[in-house]
Amino acid sequence: MKILISYPPLSGKKGYPTLGQNRQFQYFKDPTYIYPIVPAYAATLLKQAGHQVLWLDCIAEGLPYSTFIETIKQENPDLILFETKTPVVKQHWKIINDIKGQSPSGTVLKIALCGDHVTALPEESFLNSKVDFVLTGGDYDFLALNLCEHLGGKGVNLDPGIYYRDNGQVKNSGKFELRHDLDSLPFIDRELTKWQSYAYKNGNYKRTPGTYIMSGRDCWWGKCTFCSWGSFYPSFRSRSVRNMLDEIGYLIARYGIREIMDDTGTFPVGEWLQEFCNGMISTGYNKKIYLDCNMRFGALSDQDYSLMKQAGFRLLLFGLESANQDTLERINKKLKVQDIIDSCRSARKAGLFPHITIMFGYPWETEGD
Repeated sequence: MKILISYPPLSGKKGYPTLGQNRQFQYFKDPTYIYPIVPAYAATLLKQAGHQVLWLDCIAEGLPYSTFIETIKQENPDLILFETKTPVVKQHWKIINDIKGQSPSGTVLKIALCGDHVTALPEESFLNSKVDFVLTGGDYDFLALNLCEHLGGKGVNLDPGIYYRDNGQVKNSGKFELRHDLDSLPFIDRELTKWQSYAYKNGNYKRTPGTYIMSGRDCWWGKCTFCSWGSFYPSFRSRSVRNMLDEIGYLIARYGIREIMDDTGTFPVGEWLQEFCNGMISTGYNKKIYLDCNMRFGALSDQDYSLMKQAGFRLLLFGLESANQDTLERINKKLKVQDIIDSCRSARKAGLFPHITIMFGYPWETEGD
């Protein structure tokens, strides 16, 4: 099969829309392109299985809608896969209908959607567009491979988590399951997924070229009520330390990567973190790259921060969703305001740079709150 994995161009004057690998959708004033790890794994798995895979991120590549449509006409893929999010899903519905409307009569072109929005509301996209499949849950890289093996006539049954049309009715193969072994994934084919499109225009990087990896799916806390990925990844899994170190060494040697952002919702802590940091030091990778990651306030000790600094970590991205204690409890952060202050101080004391993403103005809050 020929599969196109794409982020189509999106209209709007608010800035640059960032969908891929982004738990909370946002527009960036300046171009900021986050490497979409899970779609990139999907492309790699499909290619490894013998399928012909095309990658077309019109947002990161700055391509107009006319080029997007013309590429589809020229390549004539069997399946197109889009990742979508709530603020742009209506645009994606229009794009799906446009693609279907321009397809020749009798075409076999199928379109699939994935992402947190369609996981929460899978039937909605069937009512509002001509989409053929919806892949639910966060392991849609594995599901994309399963779907293509099913469509390829190999007698493969659909794994749980896939919605589809059947004689005018929307059916599904069951509730998605996070049962996949992350160490079984191949290293991402960075050439196929045009890694350089994401290697420079990203405010997280101090050194370039930079890239992203993902040590786990997704957040070991996973209970914050504001975050859609708690239902996307209701259980946490991580790759082995050895697997992670092997990929980091590969990225350094093959691509000359100078900074890596791990985009796990919250980087693993405890014994896993200690083993990983010691591995970075023993391999000497800590002298060759900077490491960045997402972290949770109150999760680390002063000794942890110091070890991370020795291991090559530079930036820790913390979510400061509120500094109001009542709100922190209401959104289930299970933090004290003092934890936020203490964590920033400890990280800074160790020579690390806390990067804070802030939310404020919840519906129940007063201006004083």
